[in-house]
Amino acid sequence: MLQDALSQPILITGAGGSIGSALAMRLAQFAAPRLILLEAAENSLFHLERALARAPHSDAAGQATFVLGNAGDRATLDDLFTAHRPRLVFHAAAHKHVPLLEQQAFAAIGNNIFATETLVAVAAAHSARVVLVSTDKAVEPASVMGATKRVAERIVLRGGGTALRLGNVLASSGSVAEVFAQQIAQGGPMTVTDAEARRYFLTKDEAVNLLLFAAAHAAPAILAPALAHAHGIAELAGFMARALAPGREIAVQFTGLRPGDKVAELLWDPSEIARPDTGTPLVRIESSPSSPMQFDAKISALRAAVNNRDLAAALAQLRGLVPGFHPSKTVLAVARNCVQTVSA
Repeated sequence: MLQDALSQPILITGAGGSIGSALAMRLAQFAAPRLILLEAAENSLFHLERALARAPHSDAAGQATFVLGNAGDRATLDDLFTAHRPRLVFHAAAHKHVPLLEQQAFAAIGNNIFATETLVAVAAAHSARVVLVSTDKAVEPASVMGATKRVAERIVLRGGGTALRLGNVLASSGSVAEVFAQQIAQGGPMTVTDAEARRYFLTKDEAVNLLLFAAAHAAPAILAPALAHAHGIAELAGFMARALAPGREIAVQFTGLRPGDKVAELLWDPSEIARPDTGTPLVRIESSPSSPMQFDAKISALRAAVNNRDLAAALAQLRGLVPGFHPSKTVLAVARNCVQTVSA
């Protein structure tokens, strides 16, 4: 099943990002697939092209098509699907930095929800299947980022695709491990939000492996890694300090939760049922189906709120789409300021 999924042209959105580029490098090792690599950041696309050219399979760059563009641009997508006919899409393009997006909610909604909606529609029109890179932050979200990814999951699922919820990917751009390494190099302190903060951690190789397993799923599904337990962020800080600065004392400073942060993340919420996915390191997550008509109406109302730059209304629609979403004080304050600015 996996070989069948990888034997036809493959589109990766957000191909220059940490997961997208790692996936592209792995797929380039296969002889069969032709890769279409879509990336909105010029420098990231440039570096990916150079990395593929230096890869052991040096013909990988020649077998790939590099496209500078946005995953939500319908004209670009129509061109790509018409010219290259991908049958599998790994959708890794997203805005992901939680505290930043609490201040930039419109951008998060536009990129994580509406761009996904456009991609799924174009993919369906060309008989292609989408595998979404999702996140544990989509479970009982406390952030705009998490809420928008939860909606993206439902859009992909309705389009016949698969969503894979990942935890924190070590060594990805902006990851806590990258931050810790920089802080250790500077002599500390290492900053941890909360002494009890816990997260699920994966390496980039593990994340790519899980995406390949997810690609083999022909039926629509929400999947997650079958991880035994989450790990303390403070424990990771201590481990990295001992490994990278043996014999030195690196202080740890607890800073408090940032806007949109939670103490602990989950891979599924209490309303969902997780069942082992036979033969894979994944679990399949089942939840009660929602009304398609209600979902479409709320998406339309969300779009209208964004077009009107009405953040309070947009947050209300997000809460309707994701009942477990609890907006942070920060994004609620931004919404109030928007109202005051319009009134003035």
